[in-house]
Amino acid sequence: MDEQFIKVIDVMRPELVTINGLRSVRDAIDLMRDSKTSSLVIERRHNGDEYGIVTVHDIALNVISKGRSVDRTSVYEIMTKPALTVSYKMNIKYAIRLLVRLGVRRALVTRSGDVIGYSSLRDMVVRYVDDGEDA
Repeated sequence: MDEQFIKVIDVMRPELVTINGLRSVRDAIDLMRDSKTSSLVIERRHNGDEYGIVTVHDIALNVISKGRSVDRTSVYEIMTKPALTVSYKMNIKYAIRLLVRLGVRRALVTRSGDVIGYSSLRDMVVRYVDDGEDA
């Protein structure tokens, strides 16, 4: 019998906001503010490249707290690359375990190698508990 479970795609957010890694951190902050998001996906430079991700936490930790200039620091200097990716059909129970084990708060969601959205640890945990799942 096929067990039913919550898939990553069921809690995924499809709205991706992207930025070129050569842009300044100030540009990233402006884009985050305008898009009302706390993370940006770094565009791939070519087909053999991987996606990156930059978050408000990255900016606070690697730029502001170190007294670096938001105008002279490029996004690529502080981004996480490669970004963690999970399959759209992965059981969120295992996605939660993976994110916790790696110490990250969000993952890009892929289908056939293409990024189709992202999912946060918070969203997955809330959905897991709301649906009455047990470990």
